[in-house]
Amino acid sequence: MSILPVQTIETAPQASKPHLEAAQKDYGFIPNLTAVFANSPAMVEAYGALAGQFEKTDLTPTERQIVLMTNNRLNECTYCMAAHSTMSQMQKVPADVIAALRDGTKIADPKLQALHVFTESVNTARGHVAQADIDAFLAAGYTEANILDVILGTGLKTLSNYTNHIADTPLDAPFQPNAWEAPIAIENTATSAKALGEASANWA
Repeated sequence: MSILPVQTIETAPQASKPHLEAAQKDYGFIPNLTAVFANSPAMVEAYGALAGQFEKTDLTPTERQIVLMTNNRLNECTYCMAAHSTMSQMQKVPADVIAALRDGTKIADPKLQALHVFTESVNTARGHVAQADIDAFLAAGYTEANILDVILGTGLKTLSNYTNHIADTPLDAPFQPNAWEAPIAIENTATSAKALGEASANWA
């Protein structure tokens, strides 16, 4: 259950209502993340504007999803991984690319893999990317402008991923077939269960 209200067109602040109405028109429903954003008219407007600008880059739909989903995985955002898996399918992103992004494994296409790796570097290094990583990205066929495009997509995902972490945004029904759990969370759960079992044995 979200700790922030999941707004509706009726309950949202007046300045947020047009953004919810637009989402309803575009998707046929109001995604819960948009409804949570609507608590702040500034946030819901900013996210929509930034997303619109990201779509204007010369990155292809597949490349944009690589940037977004790589950040979703590294930031362990279960909501956005499910949502963007669904969007990627709708945009005809190859199934093997979607699987690699969800699992954090290598993408077969060398250029797309270079984008994947560079995006990881931007995220994990907090922008302090090694020159060798920049050179490899450019050598793969990307441009200096694309460096900034990756940063733009990373900023976009910071807004959504962090909001979902705090709000615990409930997953919408259309995204549930692509529900995702962070591997590290699975590993930690298994480790905790093992530790608990060992502790229980010691107590017995």
